[in-house]
Amino acid sequence: MRSTEPEVRPRDSPSTDVSVLSLVTSDHATFYRQQVEALGRLGVRTEVVPVSGTRAATGDGSERSLVDYLGLVADVRKRDLSAYDLVHANYGLTVPAAFAQRTCPVVLSLWGSDVSGRFGWIGRLGARRASETIVMSSGMAETLRSDCTVIPHGVDLELFEPMDREQALSSVGWAQAAKHVLFPYPSDRAVKNYPLARRLVDVADARLPDDVVLHTLDERVAHERMPVLMNAADAMVLVSASEGSPNTVKEAMACNLPVVARDVGDVRERLRGVEPSVVAEEEQALVDGLVAVLDDRERSNGREHVQELSVDRVAERTLGVYLSAIR
Repeated sequence: MRSTEPEVRPRDSPSTDVSVLSLVTSDHATFYRQQVEALGRLGVRTEVVPVSGTRAATGDGSERSLVDYLGLVADVRKRDLSAYDLVHANYGLTVPAAFAQRTCPVVLSLWGSDVSGRFGWIGRLGARRASETIVMSSGMAETLRSDCTVIPHGVDLELFEPMDREQALSSVGWAQAAKHVLFPYPSDRAVKNYPLARRLVDVADARLPDDVVLHTLDERVAHERMPVLMNAADAMVLVSASEGSPNTVKEAMACNLPVVARDVGDVRERLRGVEPSVVAEEEQALVDGLVAVLDDRERSNGREHVQELSVDRVAERTLGVYLSAIR
């Protein structure tokens, strides 16, 4: 694993003019759009080529078919690659398309399940051939066992910030007297493990005198609305079976929302030094942690620990990887 701080050039340097063909499973994912915009401010011109077919807001490629990915290969082959400095393959399943050309160096970004999941072998193979590889956490780097740079997705610190909690509660229409727990995903996304979150909250509700209410995102919520929900909540639970570097944890930190989470992805690393917060594997430890957080009803110190992962700082580090690939 290489340094997590690749060399970057100053923002106003004219030598940072880079042209990128960016392959991605979905261009709808908020963190991806933010990355492209932030790189643009650094002088990076990005042409985005998403996989055709059913669009998945999660960006993980889970709703795409083999035919859809073969279409991406054909799309790359018909392009004049001399117009680009590099190809950036975002997510392991875009690897075949990235290497369907031999003109440009390839930067590969792996997001989590594309290292250890069903098709993880594609991402691992791609990492051996890519000029540079970016992963989300040190745990992913250890699993990959190839040279790579750890750069988690960034968080918009201007959007996600603390706000008056009473105003937030009033805005979302939640009861002032209850304790509110946010499960920041639809309940039907199996990997996010809603049944475990439901059990944790049910036990906490039985142990605490105030009502404890679990809120999910079963109805589509605009990204701009998420900071209000996070400021209205007393705690957020993340109990997924697997993660890479979940942005919801970093966004909660930016709002000083306490997090109770399983030890997945880079969650333990991100929450190191954040109080109150809980990272555990055993269900009983998660319950006890949630009860303690709700009983205290204190906000966390998360925002001071997430400054290094601002969208702009992450873009600068990504640019450093780009420059290494095209030297």
